[in-house]
Amino acid sequence: MGDRTVTSEVISEITAREKELTSESKPVASGPTAQAQKHANEPVTGKVISDITQGEKHVTSRNVPVHGGPAALAQSIATSKTNPVSSHTGRLDSETISAISSAEAAITGKAEPVKGGPTAQAQSHAGEPINSQTLHDITEGEKLVTGGERVKGGPTSTAQSELSKSQGQNQS
Repeated sequence: MGDRTVTSEVISEITAREKELTSESKPVASGPTAQAQKHANEPVTGKVISDITQGEKHVTSRNVPVHGGPAALAQSIATSKTNPVSSHTGRLDSETISAISSAEAAITGKAEPVKGGPTAQAQSHAGEPINSQTLHDITEGEKLVTGGERVKGGPTSTAQSELSKSQGQNQS
């Protein structure tokens, strides 16, 4: 995750997405752009995602990030890989658990995982193949942090995406 940083391009993209949410010509004080600027040239970590998520919540007055909004952008940067030949194992390995943790942080706005949440559930199955049981447990953890809902692009989707990428990789 440390190879992804908050560059001027990232801040510009967050600003563009913020403007879509607010319809304002300039970024809002304490909004996602302001939060991203505080972390300029830093790696996109759970803390950075959390701050941008809090900024987004400030401008939208919603408890969950907007699909395709600034927090979603930060999360996608954090979970994307510079090496396109990344090995998708279909297991709950450290990369996948880290991506699940980033997705959880985008929902909760907190850098630390929630006890019993999706990261904790994934960690309890560390090294295991992603299957219906592990996905079920991650979903239950996700519902715990969202109040009963699954979130598009959230922790369960992250695990499902890893599973499908590993299956596609094995067929090539």
